[in-house]
Amino acid sequence: MTIQPQYHWLARAGYGARGVVFILVAGLALFSTFGGGRETGTKSALETLTGQPFGRVWLGLIALGLLGFVVWRLAQSIGNADNHADDLKGYIIRAALFGSAVTYVGLAFYAAGHALDLLGSSQSGSDGKTGLAQWLMSKPFGAWIAGLVGIGFVIGGCVTAYKGLSRKFRKYIQLPGGDASPLSLICIYGLASRGLVFAIVGVFFCYAAFTVDPDQAGSMSDALAWVRQLPFGAILYFIVALGLAAFGGYGLIEARYRSVDMPDGDDLKDAMPG
Repeated sequence: MTIQPQYHWLARAGYGARGVVFILVAGLALFSTFGGGRETGTKSALETLTGQPFGRVWLGLIALGLLGFVVWRLAQSIGNADNHADDLKGYIIRAALFGSAVTYVGLAFYAAGHALDLLGSSQSGSDGKTGLAQWLMSKPFGAWIAGLVGIGFVIGGCVTAYKGLSRKFRKYIQLPGGDASPLSLICIYGLASRGLVFAIVGVFFCYAAFTVDPDQAGSMSDALAWVRQLPFGAILYFIVALGLAAFGGYGLIEARYRSVDMPDGDDLKDAMPG
């Protein structure tokens, strides 16, 4: 694959922007541990910047970074930048990466809208899972589709956690110091925590599909609230929230150390199925 170094900054800026978003999410979650009472989601995290000094400037930079991340996700999915095999597993991974690109398009435009003050204060800070479930269930066989989406969330969460615990992330990240380095431990902790939260969101989605009630679909904030209700919930909540901060750190580590091979036009043609 032809390396395009002039475009590497898109991927690295994207990983960095995603890392900052999750660090903000973790900050809100940890703040609520001490009675802050704030909703903890990616959009809520972005909204907290609005009232800060140079907050809209930061939101604009995050929006640009997330758009770079979208470009990179499209390169990974459509252009097969990571050289996945042309088999069922490879196509499933690339489909998941394309889904990630779609998700971050929405988040990037949400950040840009607040940076330009286009959304005002009427927009909810939730992650929009209930809205997605409601839209899906309004379609023919919508409950079944919503259930499949929920199963996808659960599988994605388990895969993310496994990627951390098995150190599979080392395939694309060359860290100084090896597996015992603090950076490696941050990656493991962050991926396992994010995977757990993602899987819980998937269970909520499946329950919403089973009850044909889109209001039962949960967001990241709902997943954290559910953890808090468990025995020793305050301790577990703190551990998971700190893990989301570690996932943000993982994003910053990817921005620095992840291998990035941006495809060119010929690579895109070669990567298309068939």
